Amino acid sequence: MSTAISKYLDGDALAAALTSGIHRVLAEQELLNRINVFPVADSDTGTNLCLTLGAALGPLNAPGEKHLGTMLAKVADALLDGARGNSGAIVAQFFQGMSDSAGEITRFTTYTFSKAVSAGSDYAHDALSAPREGTILSVIAAFARSIEHQVSSVREGEFAAVVRSALERVETALANTPNQLDVLRKAGVVDAGAKGFTELVAGMAGFLEDGTIAPLPDTSIAREIEPPPDFLEADNESHFRFCTECIVTGTDIDRRKLREALTELGDSLVLAGTKRKAKIHIHVDEPEQVFETARSYGEVSAEKADDMHRQQHATHGNRQRFAVIVDSAADIGDEDMERLDIHMVPCRIQFGEHGYLDKVGITIGEFYAELQSNPHHPTTSQPSPGDFRRQFQFLASHFDDVISINVMGGASGTYDAACLAASHTKARGKVHIIDSKNGSLGQGQLAVLAAECALAGVDFDRTVSIVEEQVPKTRSYVILKDLRYAVRGGRLPAWVKKMAGLLRLTPIIRTTSKGTLGLSGGFFGRSNWIEKFARHVAKRTPEGPVEIGIGHAVCEDDARELEQHLRRLLPDIRKSCVNGISPAIGVHGGPGSLLVAVKPFLSAQDLADRAD
Repeated sequence: MSTAISKYLDGDALAAALTSGIHRVLAEQELLNRINVFPVADSDTGTNLCLTLGAALGPLNAPGEKHLGTMLAKVADALLDGARGNSGAIVAQFFQGMSDSAGEITRFTTYTFSKAVSAGSDYAHDALSAPREGTILSVIAAFARSIEHQVSSVREGEFAAVVRSALERVETALANTPNQLDVLRKAGVVDAGAKGFTELVAGMAGFLEDGTIAPLPDTSIAREIEPPPDFLEADNESHFRFCTECIVTGTDIDRRKLREALTELGDSLVLAGTKRKAKIHIHVDEPEQVFETARSYGEVSAEKADDMHRQQHATHGNRQRFAVIVDSAADIGDEDMERLDIHMVPCRIQFGEHGYLDKVGITIGEFYAELQSNPHHPTTSQPSPGDFRRQFQFLASHFDDVISINVMGGASGTYDAACLAASHTKARGKVHIIDSKNGSLGQGQLAVLAAECALAGVDFDRTVSIVEEQVPKTRSYVILKDLRYAVRGGRLPAWVKKMAGLLRLTPIIRTTSKGTLGLSGGFFGRSNWIEKFARHVAKRTPEGPVEIGIGHAVCEDDARELEQHLRRLLPDIRKSCVNGISPAIGVHGGPGSLLVAVKPFLSAQDLADRAD
């Protein structure tokens, strides 16, 4: 190590040290997931820490000479934007404290470094409404106290010796975490977040000692590490369902009042950031309450809500070799979602300046009531690649492979976003993206088929082949009671509505083999319109056993009547269901819309015959 690094740490040296530490954390992702039991045994601390710290690699590895203060500010901002989970938000706040302490300095001495680390520790503790010992906070505090103690006697010591000695204190604090939290002691593990921070410090210490940056790991290599005992799920299951996060941007955010308002909504609250930008992490049952509260303090962005109950089911006792995930345009009954452990990435619904996470922040019934009363026609936006990547990364750390079945690529960019996310996901197996060429119940039927294959023991590659074989055979038909919603949503030209009104024509829309929407036909007048729709579908359904899905936009009686007509017209319906049409689809159809999805029926025996 050069004399310059020995006595001083400039922007370039700090960037290299932090990069080395982050690489060490990335290498331990699966271990951190396996030992994650606090505050919730949802096995995602490794994924969240890696996604959080990975966001800092951009400013750390940017070309050119780095000004220390400026670089730390960019790192803190990147971490705040990328922070995932409880530990991720705490780490983001730690670096925010370091950045605020460093200001515009160009290099650290051990003394100014001590001041910055102590500020980071204070910020991290202040971010939590109820800080607990035995967590990442304990090792951060040990790191700060050790450096402070060392520089109090030797004001300008050598960085390698100071950080190495601090690492020893951090490792002692890590080993003590099971003595501070009963849930860790019962599991026989140390705290996952604390372990992650220890790896960060170890990577920094290694670089400062010999100038070597820990290599970027091949995170696709699976590590055979035993998970904690199953009893931990019951012992430490969250009282709330959704791990909810968002960013609030404003001019003078009153973080004390914001914290007080959020505390009433759930637990595991972490409030990181500054008066200009704050990152919220909290566990709640109603994510929309969090977003609504946050909006009164500034502009809200990066909303997300992960279903922790679904994640806990995935990580404790799942029997499938691979995971199935959909976007929220897919309509699947709650029973199938739970029974088959199907995961979901929500689309976003925007009414004017008010946004919701589909099926998380707003129910189907609430959406259609808002659609009829709100003067702003809603818009939809696909999940971002980051939304998909976060879910893919979590699932890839607990399953051999992942299948994502997405809404038709010809009418939405969701499929492309999922493909982009998959290309940036480090997984030990495959993350395979399928364009369903459908939406709503048709997309849902294909997702259920994939999950049934997993349950039946069909291997991943055969399942992909089976689902892709069924995509062109799965057909969806839609009839709209009121065409104005499709016109307002840009899915139908205004002249079509005008012409249909003049001719009293009711058009029937279908999905095409290219994954787009096209005109299937229509009929004149509104008399017996449900029966006419059923006859149209029946004429275009091939012979043989089929399953049907009927979707409705708050018109269940019409859907039940349609089901009766189809059962009379199609002699071999083996399976049928009636569900509401999701907001992501219904925004373009409006109340009164009906949808029919038809797919060849595959029995449990058919699937079992294709298993290994």
